[in-house]
Amino acid sequence: MTEYALEAVGLGRRYRRGWALRDCSFRLPAGRICALVGPNGAGKTTLLSLATDLLTPSTGMISVFGDAPASAAARRRTAFLSQDKALYKRFRVEEILRMGRELNPSWDQARAERIITEGDVPLSARVGTLSGGQRTRVAFALTLSKRPELVLLDEPMADLDPLVRRQMTEMLLHDAAQNGTTVVMSSHMIAELEGACDYLVLVRDGTVRVAGEIDAISDAHRLVSAPDADSSRESELTGHEVVESRRTPDGRFTALVRPRGPLPRGWQVGPPGLEDLLLAHLRTTDVPPLITATASVDTAAARSAEVTA
Repeated sequence: MTEYALEAVGLGRRYRRGWALRDCSFRLPAGRICALVGPNGAGKTTLLSLATDLLTPSTGMISVFGDAPASAAARRRTAFLSQDKALYKRFRVEEILRMGRELNPSWDQARAERIITEGDVPLSARVGTLSGGQRTRVAFALTLSKRPELVLLDEPMADLDPLVRRQMTEMLLHDAAQNGTTVVMSSHMIAELEGACDYLVLVRDGTVRVAGEIDAISDAHRLVSAPDADSSRESELTGHEVVESRRTPDGRFTALVRPRGPLPRGWQVGPPGLEDLLLAHLRTTDVPPLITATASVDTAAARSAEVTA
């Protein structure tokens, strides 16, 4: 039986100014590395805050390994790292690690010290004197040495240079592979998500628009390009679901499509990359959602979700 690290059913959160999330339903199987993607204001931070009990739902529910985010079991199994990376600047690094050890019964001191020393961060240094990359490494040491089963990352590496981001990402993925950790990475760095993640949740306008295995989502789409600049070529895609279309500088019609049968003869056809998929879906508002089987929530369960508003 599949274990789900996250499951949302009819999930919504409303603020005074309006809905940040509304009617979100999806599942994330345990052990996946998931890219959480969406434009600014799409609801990504709200979703992660609901999963960590920093916010409560206005409608529906969200569970962590089957438990409510506020439960002791969920708190024990989850770690959250935000872009702010809240650390006590006057504490020494060794004092930060001691705090982590005192607060977390499953603390792995050896792992914490390894993460710190691999970055040449002095244990005696005060946090406020560290560089941005060094502070991020200390934050990751706190996050991962708790030995969480689910790590939620809300763009903690956005302020780092590309080299340090790559180092932090490689460290995270190595740790996740060794320990079978589920990771959710919210990021605008699309190129860095490709190759690192095997699962995708795309949020736009407060709803989940695409969710599932990246390979399965890619297989459901094709990039197509007409063989010439004939203006009538667009009609040849009638019957297929066109996610986004445009014309190249030489006038040829190109599109990202979800095929509904054989594609026109003579067209160039190829698989899309992750960047092609994400940019097309982020720019498009009128295409039906695509939720793969592993990410789907039973509709009857969604209708029966308790409304707490």
